[in-house]
Amino acid sequence: MMVLSLESVRAYYPANDVVHGFDHIQRVLALAKIIAERENADWEIVQAAVLLHDARLPAANPPTPKKGISQRNHHHENSARLAAAILRRAGWDSQRIKAVSHCIRSHRYRCATEKPVSLEAKILFDADKLDAIGAVGAARAIAFAVQHDESFYTPPSSQFSATGILEEGERYSAYHEYIYKLKELQKRLFTRSAQQIAQARQEFLIQFFERLKQECELNDFHL
Repeated sequence: MMVLSLESVRAYYPANDVVHGFDHIQRVLALAKIIAERENADWEIVQAAVLLHDARLPAANPPTPKKGISQRNHHHENSARLAAAILRRAGWDSQRIKAVSHCIRSHRYRCATEKPVSLEAKILFDADKLDAIGAVGAARAIAFAVQHDESFYTPPSSQFSATGILEEGERYSAYHEYIYKLKELQKRLFTRSAQQIAQARQEFLIQFFERLKQECELNDFHL
């Protein structure tokens, strides 16, 4: 059975995607290793799941990923299928492939069809979400908005603030992502280790986006 490495999966991530590309995988891997060691998880399963959780075939990696936010709606399912095929070729047994596939299928924040059950799945979920908060999280949210021709800030409607559903004609900015997802992430983490890492990151993220709102709405009277 072949053990995967960072270099062995590089081709499955587009070089120009600063949000879900290879740099993201490197950061999540480092976070997952810390959590897995503290939580006494099966590192081989966690490592494979991290390395392949956003994997795409090279032909599916467009030079400019401006296809709309909905393009990622099924990425967890597609990546799980691709991961299973890669691991079968690498000689993994069916039970361990199933464990990795579960981690990948259940790591997506917006999908409620499969929740993380195993410790390894919870660690992938947590490490992936830790990379969405803090300074890196703020940068990624803005980069994702720019990738999809959206703004880093537009005022959210009262409907969106209450329900997470856009009004007709409303644009989804990076600040919308903060309101809908990012400010809630720490509450969704599973492991104690991830909660500890998240504390300072979450505080910075909130300060950043609230300051962004103040400056964009000219509500800062202390310039």
